Amino acid sequence: MEIRRGLGVSPGIAIAKAFVQERRRRQPERRLIERDQIESELKSFEEALTAALEELESLRRQTASAIGDKYAAILDFHYAVLSDPSFAQEVRQRIKLNKFSAAYAVSRVLQRYARSISEAADETLRSRVSDVYDIENRLLRHLTSEAVLPPQPSEDVILVAHDLTPSQTASLDKRHTKGFATDLGGKTSHTAIVARALGIPAVVGLGTITSEVSNGDVVIIDGSTGTVIIDPDEKMLERYRIMRRSFEEFERQLAYLARLPTETVDGYRVKLYANVEFQEELRAALDVGADGIGLYRTEFLFLDRDNPPDEEEQFRIYREAARMMGGRPVVIRTLDLGADKMPSNGIQREANPFLGCRSIRYTLICRPDLLKTQLLAILRASVYGDVRLMLPMVTTVDEVRRAKALLQDAMEQLRRRREPFNPHIQLGVMIEVPSAAMAADLLAPEVDFFSIGTNDLIQYALAVDRGNPNVAQLYQPTHPAVLRLIKNTIDVGRKYGIAVAMCGEMSGDVVYVPLLLGFGLELFSAAPPNILEVKKVVRSLTIRETEELAKKVLAANDTLAAETILREKAHRIVPQLV
Repeated sequence: MEIRRGLGVSPGIAIAKAFVQERRRRQPERRLIERDQIESELKSFEEALTAALEELESLRRQTASAIGDKYAAILDFHYAVLSDPSFAQEVRQRIKLNKFSAAYAVSRVLQRYARSISEAADETLRSRVSDVYDIENRLLRHLTSEAVLPPQPSEDVILVAHDLTPSQTASLDKRHTKGFATDLGGKTSHTAIVARALGIPAVVGLGTITSEVSNGDVVIIDGSTGTVIIDPDEKMLERYRIMRRSFEEFERQLAYLARLPTETVDGYRVKLYANVEFQEELRAALDVGADGIGLYRTEFLFLDRDNPPDEEEQFRIYREAARMMGGRPVVIRTLDLGADKMPSNGIQREANPFLGCRSIRYTLICRPDLLKTQLLAILRASVYGDVRLMLPMVTTVDEVRRAKALLQDAMEQLRRRREPFNPHIQLGVMIEVPSAAMAADLLAPEVDFFSIGTNDLIQYALAVDRGNPNVAQLYQPTHPAVLRLIKNTIDVGRKYGIAVAMCGEMSGDVVYVPLLLGFGLELFSAAPPNILEVKKVVRSLTIRETEELAKKVLAANDTLAAETILREKAHRIVPQLV
């Protein structure tokens, strides 16, 4: 019996024999063609493009039928790329001018897309690389017949693969695929979202699971804890069969929470918002009873295009979000990308983009016109709901004041145009670098709210990239320095009478929710699939016990001890998830 641990991205327990998918994803060889072959290669590309689009339309219908439109809409990104004239034009240019084969031209263009996304500052955005590989895989399958197709087993199996793309996951036969485990993958990927929608337990990021499991091995997957057990003994099998029955009952109970308030046993009410990136996730947020949108990412509007979206395009999208949420708050974060992701930025390539000209620095210093356009669109949308504005990666008071000056300019411009907007729109800042957390008292008088972005705050505070396997173990949410930064931000918010939210992963993790309540956090923002789990934890606690827990954790002054205390507490409340 062997036990492996990865990232649990879709909760639940599955027990079955392993089906190991052969790893066959290969880059096409660099092949140059003769002049008289150009037309035939162009024709091959056009035929593959048409076939891929038709295939996507069919898969979207099937996915919508199986798990709903909001999840099928994940495939809209694929369709948008393939139907984008600039994508097709770039491939044609590579074939004509560089004399690349159609397969190699497609691969070169999409690899450029993947590199751009993989270097994005936002972790959720970086996880979309698998979507680009999915598009590449689909086109290459029609061009070369070598790409990997998802297996369709005839008996119950646990699928073990190097990686799964979102469309491969959507194509899985749920009748027989009881769960999956992969070498690669992240918590925020579309593959993870689809797995949760299908109700398929999944563990990703296992590193070398494909080389450790053989076809026919009995495997247990615990998607709640990220545990994979290979060849379990009978005692372990029986234990997990009991846990599986318990989890199935737990899921039925969670569904009832959607219409109930997020309040503690002693009546302390908190707000529970959703983090979203695409329009289709708004419906998912409403379905689980979210009180609003605590983080509306806008980066998807700016990626992989020759020119940034104009004011009208942005306005229509923000207006739709405001209307869909029906008066609930919608916090729109301004562009959170680096200069290296924007066309014609005129900036020399930076050695370290994560510490360079990105987010509010980029839009204030290099492209205030981009920020001004986005502010105009957000202001215009503000009359269609409770729209709020949030600035990312703020480090100084001066940045806030300069952004406020631009906001006033945008308001004056709309007044001259006689266009309606909310002149009292709330303005907040992300607290995601240590300087902002430590100087929160200087920022508070300038804004209406804080939102703590723990993903980046932890990385910057501990100087660690959690995507780097060599140092990922140093990414520690319960490090004393991290906890002090979080608590100080919440305390400052209370002192100055401004709202403090959290939109990082910690606020959607049942392990940390009791601690954050004890710190005094009143507004949690999490991914839609985590909202009911957070609500379950909140509704199981009293404020007094969370405050005592917080004191105990802070007194521990030790990362491992703090983590143990919190996990034990969460396990008593939701043993199915911890």
